[in-house]
Amino acid sequence: METIRFYLELGVFHVLDLEGYDHVLFMVALALPYAFKSFVRLLLLATAFTVAHTLSLALAAFNLFKIDPGIIEFLIPVTIALTALYNLIVYEADHRQGSFNLQLVATVFFGLIHGFGFSNYFRMIMGGEDQKATALLGFTLGIETAQLLVILATLAFSAIANKLLSNRHPLLVRLISALILLISFKIALEAAPAGWFG
Repeated sequence: METIRFYLELGVFHVLDLEGYDHVLFMVALALPYAFKSFVRLLLLATAFTVAHTLSLALAAFNLFKIDPGIIEFLIPVTIALTALYNLIVYEADHRQGSFNLQLVATVFFGLIHGFGFSNYFRMIMGGEDQKATALLGFTLGIETAQLLVILATLAFSAIANKLLSNRHPLLVRLISALILLISFKIALEAAPAGWFG
């Protein structure tokens, strides 16, 4: 139990680390179009992300599959940019099923990429072979906990801002998404492997 709690705390603090804010940016971009009344749908997206994230993290932790870390570091901000771009272009206030299905598939794919991004850190902090499964469980619970905190904070911010701005939620979604798009584009340029962009 102590081991699970240790890795749970590591998972929470790793996501909420101010120096590694890419995961938070992704969750904010994901949650922005939603309101509390659509929390179940948003929770489904976040859980799908976590399941995919855990799968790729497990594949890497147990040395079953590896991807060049440089490519992953580049793809992570790309997934954030695409999520923000979705909010700017495809976002529909009524969250029609086709639109949600597209978002669900993309979120699962993005979860796989983010899991490989965490894998190097996870391998560094992981204990012996006998602790891998316990460490993975605790770390995953920590990540999910942190994600829920970010989602709830984003929903609360959106609700308050919507009231103050006289129900201009779509405009708020697009403004913040544009900012996230610019930040993620900058991160992607910095993370791109040498020679990709001249």
